[in-house]
Amino acid sequence: MSGIEREAMEYDVVIVGAGPAGLSAAIRLKQLDAELNVVVLEKGSEVGAHILSGAVLDPSGLDALIPDWKDRGAPVKVQVTKDNFYMLGQAGQIRVPNWPMPPLMNNHGNYIVSMANVCRWMAEQAEALGVEIFPGMAASELVHDGDRVKGVVAGEFGKNPDGTPGDSYEPGMELHGKYVFLSEGVRGSLSKEVMAKYDLSKGKSPQKFGLGMKEIWEIDPEKHREGTVTHTMGWPLGKNAGGGSFIYHFENNQVLIGFVVHLNYENPHLYPYMEFQRFKHHPMVAELLEGGKRVAYGARAISEGGYQSIPKVVFPGGALLGCSAGLVNVPRIKGNHNAMLSGKAAAEAAHAAIKAGREGDELTAYETELRNGPVGRDLKKVRNVKPMWSRYGLTASLALGGLDMWTNTLGFSVFGTMGHGKTDAAATGKAADHKPIDYPRPDGKLSFDRLTNVAYSFTNHEESQPAHLTLKDAAVPIRVNLPAYAEPAQRYCPAGVYEVVQKDSGPEFVINFQNCVHCKTCDIKDPSQNIHWVTPQGGDGPNYPNM
Repeated sequence: MSGIEREAMEYDVVIVGAGPAGLSAAIRLKQLDAELNVVVLEKGSEVGAHILSGAVLDPSGLDALIPDWKDRGAPVKVQVTKDNFYMLGQAGQIRVPNWPMPPLMNNHGNYIVSMANVCRWMAEQAEALGVEIFPGMAASELVHDGDRVKGVVAGEFGKNPDGTPGDSYEPGMELHGKYVFLSEGVRGSLSKEVMAKYDLSKGKSPQKFGLGMKEIWEIDPEKHREGTVTHTMGWPLGKNAGGGSFIYHFENNQVLIGFVVHLNYENPHLYPYMEFQRFKHHPMVAELLEGGKRVAYGARAISEGGYQSIPKVVFPGGALLGCSAGLVNVPRIKGNHNAMLSGKAAAEAAHAAIKAGREGDELTAYETELRNGPVGRDLKKVRNVKPMWSRYGLTASLALGGLDMWTNTLGFSVFGTMGHGKTDAAATGKAADHKPIDYPRPDGKLSFDRLTNVAYSFTNHEESQPAHLTLKDAAVPIRVNLPAYAEPAQRYCPAGVYEVVQKDSGPEFVINFQNCVHCKTCDIKDPSQNIHWVTPQGGDGPNYPNM
């Protein structure tokens, strides 16, 4: 909002997002120079409230950042003891042996964790070093000084639904830094703005995404096998979409169960959430969950483009970290270690620049380290797995992708570097060209309707604020998306935010933004690219306990 007077606070480095990347950057900056003034802004009500990940953690990022993390009591305790991989059919499964898989797919030495709790612990380490962390402070705008990003606006509260200041309006503050690090996670609103302004994706393959949905279950202790990791592919998705599942036996008789659907699917009738719910009725999964209870639910988008989709990660005055840059290793289903390593590398580059008096310069040393260091090496080895899957389908891509990963361990690829095709939005087909899919009704025992499950994400938004899910053209959902695509927002959203309601005057598009779990799928998959996700006021959204 132009013309608003705001107070300003000056820092050496301003970090947006208290995820593994942002917190790693903060910790590393203070390790390098205790006198640096570092602030971390977190839109969640507390650190960890908006963190959702599988997660099997490769500890290489923690090892590099805090070598004595075990002695410091990090919540990283459940080591992987067994690794299973299955191809599912509707009534049975075939176990794929581990021996043909490339060594990088081995989970030996990795840990099943709650990344929300890991981030809470990392925040404690950062604060002990003198980092200032402000939860409930959403960064809603960038502040520029000429062509350079010099800060952000955070802590704006009290707007009316139309965006005007309300009676209790607080304008927020400007937080200025010699460098601004954006570690907002996948499809962050400020990261998206920076990428467009500085054309950071020029010459790169389009970023690709998946939708990950997760539940935590407490199961019968007799069925619990702490440390067991299971991944599946195949049913129920079949040829309708790429994707698969994970089942991780965590501590305290809990199982972390999740389902990922690649968002480049064509059939607009596909209902990713219901594919997840149907998956739990597979005999192997149903037997495990029978007698248990679901205790938490959440969803988030996952960056899947890999090495060839990483944008330029530096811009005048700042850098993109972690999932804001898209650093997930898709076949390993791991990105947290790369997020930590990216934060560490960005911090080292910023520290060197500040020390040399090159404040505000582009951090070319970070760009170089990210692409040529451990993160780039990790992602380059698997760069063709995702485009192969999209091009050749599941069975062929398993064989070709495995071959490519094996040859990459020797330092070369017979396939070179394959590009991605369309964006996930452009991949959406017309409704008339695809058959509707008949999904069984949730039974309330193994499977649940969306609104019931959203209650287990503990999501809350102040209803009097402006909707943070904005439309570029309010007429497009009914005029364009409904006749052409059967308005897929009704189905791809895992929280039931979007509805088409029949009124006497005709169909009406309704946005229930209070349900939003901040997954960003709508911003990614809308075929008209008409939905723009912006951050709501600080503290709103899901409140994940230990996701």
